[in-house]
Amino acid sequence: MRSGRRLAFDVGKARIGVAVCDLHAILATPVEHIVRPEDLQQTVALAIATIKEFEPIEIYVGLPLNLKNVATASTEDSIAFAAALSSAQSIEVRLIDERLSTTAASASLRAAGHSAKSQKSIIDSAAAAVILEHAMSSEKFSNAKPGIGIEEYVSED
Repeated sequence: MRSGRRLAFDVGKARIGVAVCDLHAILATPVEHIVRPEDLQQTVALAIATIKEFEPIEIYVGLPLNLKNVATASTEDSIAFAAALSSAQSIEVRLIDERLSTTAASASLRAAGHSAKSQKSIIDSAAAAVILEHAMSSEKFSNAKPGIGIEEYVSED
């Protein structure tokens, strides 16, 4: 397993959840979400400020396919964000399957005593932590970079 921080984004319409791991890729921790402006370039600028703060070796963006493995409007939104983020800075951006990440995050928060109402402000970053944990587990198991590079994904379309 490569050492270095990784950063994950869970792209939503109103907020983008953010999570970071430690240098040894052991623990994924949710951090403050990004309130999403309507303009993609402004959104990317806010994400880049977060990237500069944590200095990750790799960036993961959740790829929200539906349960039938079909792209949705949310999928296209996440891909647009990932592509713009990749173009705006030099750290590799990889897409990670995020099916059921919000469901898993919500279940964990409920188990920790958070009501549905109290989850609203933290669910996005908790989902980003689930995405990051999945990516780290995948790399530990396969000894290969997790997910798919945004350039690879875009060229497959």
